[in-house]
Order: sequence, then structure tokens, then C-alpha cells
Amino acid sequence: MMKDITLGQYIPGDSLLHRADPRVKMLLLILLMAVVFMLKDLWAFICFMIFISIVLLLSGISWKMALKGLKPILFIILFTAVVNMFTVPGNVIFRLGFLKLTDTGVQMAVKMAMRLILLVVGASLLTYTTTPISLTDGMEKLMKPLTRLRFPAHEIAMMMSIALRFIPTILDETDKIMKAQSSRGADFDSGNFIQRAKSFVPILVPLFVSAFRRADELAVAMEARCYRGGEGRTRMHQLRLSMADLVITLILLTVCASILFLQFY
Repeated sequence: MMKDITLGQYIPGDSLLHRADPRVKMLLLILLMAVVFMLKDLWAFICFMIFISIVLLLSGISWKMALKGLKPILFIILFTAVVNMFTVPGNVIFRLGFLKLTDTGVQMAVKMAMRLILLVVGASLLTYTTTPISLTDGMEKLMKPLTRLRFPAHEIAMMMSIALRFIPTILDETDKIMKAQSSRGADFDSGNFIQRAKSFVPILVPLFVSAFRRADELAVAMEARCYRGGEGRTRMHQLRLSMADLVITLILLTVCASILFLQFY
């Protein structure tokens, strides 16, 4: 399960999406999320799924890798679908006591599941095609106007990037600790929910010790490199908008506008 969490992973590539400016990709991701919540018709979700499939194909990322991040939230998707199926009023398809399965509920469940899938895949595309350093620079540039209000844009961007970067590292560390505990006779799979939760307590102590040790080592390394925040800081690679950014923006805007226009008009 730990290896199924793909947030923060970067897949090297030379696609149009990989070469795009991180600021453009973050703004387009926000637009994509807003459009996904505006979709209502089933055919609109299908069209958006086809578009995302084409984007995945062109970026060199498989659907299998994109959907891998859904496993940790699969329970949330199923729970949301079941709640919608049995609580949304409509024509009754199946009745079991006080539970009523309606056609409108089934449609809502399918739409909600597809909406969550699109959101997770869209967010995964950002981290799959953008390095942590580029993410930091992009977030800082987007938040730079807030520095006039004494908002610590550089520090916030740096913290978010470090947290995102260390997610795979912490997960790998958790997996190693679980394997070490299992080799000593620990059982994480048997028993009820409370017993299984208690069995994870011995994992938390070494995991927190490891996380604090890594944080201390990172702080020492940053101080050794004379890191003093964003004041007067220069960058080796400057962010500049390119033709790839224009092409990606025009394509996404065209697709979103076309789907919304056909849906509402």
C-alpha cells in the first residue's frame, strides 16, 4: 500500500508537458479542477476522460501509473459512491428494507467517482512532469505579489516543496520498518480494525525518529551551503514562458470551453 502513494514522484521525460513552465501547469491544474466540478452530464465526463488519456499518452505516462495513486483513496471513492446510490432520490431500481437504490443515485455515484479520478490524475500529472525544484520556483513566482504584504512566499514554497519531495522517502522508510517488524514476528494483517491500528504503534516511534533525523540533516546541509532564505537569492535556471506553454494553454482552454459550451448550450 505504501508504494501505491505516488504523490511527489517525478518521472523524467522530454514531452511537451515536461518542458512547460511550472507556473502555467499549476494555473492550468486549478482551471482543470474548477472545470471538473462544473461537469454535469455523463458524456462530458467521458470527453474529459478521453482528453486526459491523450495527455497521458503524449506525456509518456501510462494510465496504470496515473491510477496507481487512487489505491490509497479507493475506500473514499467507494464510500462516496455507495452513499450517493442509496441516498439520492429518484426512480427505485432495487429495495432492501429501508435502503433504496435509485437510477439518479447510480448516475451521481458514477459521476462522483469519475470526478475524483480526474482530480487525482490531474494532480499526479503535475508532480509526474515537474521536478521539485521547478515546483518550488513556480510556487514562489506565483506568490511573489504577496511579498508586498510581508507574506513569506519563498519560505512557504520551500517548505511545500520539501514536504512534497520527502513523501516518497518517508513511505519507503515506513515500508522498510514494516518489513523489519514483520521479520521479528509482528502481524499487521490479522485482527479487527482496533487491533490492526494498535499493531501500527511500534512503527510510529522509529518513523518519527527517522523523520526528525532527516530534517536535522537537511537543516545542517542547508546551513553548510549558506542558505539564508529568499533575500537576495539568485537562480541558475530562470523561468521563462515558451511556445510549449502557449500551445498547452490554448489546447486546454479550447477543450474546456468546448465541453462547457456543449453542456450548457
